[in-house]
Amino acid sequence: MTGVLFDWHGLRLEARCSGALWWPEGRWLIVADLHLGKSERMARRGGALLPPYEAEDTLRRLRDESAALDPRAIVSLGDGFDDDLAATGLDARVVTELAALARGRDWLWIAGNHDPAPAGGHLPGRSLEQIALGAVTLRHQPQGDGPDISGHFHPVVRLAGARRRALLVGARHMILPAFGQYTGGLAADAPAIAQWVPDGFAVACMHRALPVPLR
Repeated sequence: MTGVLFDWHGLRLEARCSGALWWPEGRWLIVADLHLGKSERMARRGGALLPPYEAEDTLRRLRDESAALDPRAIVSLGDGFDDDLAATGLDARVVTELAALARGRDWLWIAGNHDPAPAGGHLPGRSLEQIALGAVTLRHQPQGDGPDISGHFHPVVRLAGARRRALLVGARHMILPAFGQYTGGLAADAPAIAQWVPDGFAVACMHRALPVPLR
């Protein structure tokens, strides 16, 4: 098994070692913060130059998950693109790969702070502000009393002297790690995250999914 199964607000879910969240009953594959086009956006704005293959690598890992799970729907929890211009400036190979991944399934782009209008007419899927999954709301950032599943913060935990991307599960809020390459991370105990998930557990993304308590 490459994931950790758990129950949360009436849903049976699996936290995958890739950083994705899997809902087996409905066959939804949920990811956050792909940030496709980050290297192009950085170059366009005169920032640090990043390797130009970040989008291909992100989609390769997403393709591996899709091949393993055969999802009926892929849901991107916002910041699927590094900005709205990045969505229109993707390399043709990336657009082709997105189309291949979306073939035969639904693709839902939830708007993020980087990409308030994420999916243009040339890309597969639908754009939404948020979507309900049973009693849980899927959105980009946590809100109110929840329960919700979101991304935005790129949470990480420190294990064995290294920072590991981690999915955080609290009583009312769940925060997914960034799935994209070169996205950085914020410590799970940072105030911006801890206000939403002060305790519960994290699932660290390593060669296997490793649950650890949050304090």
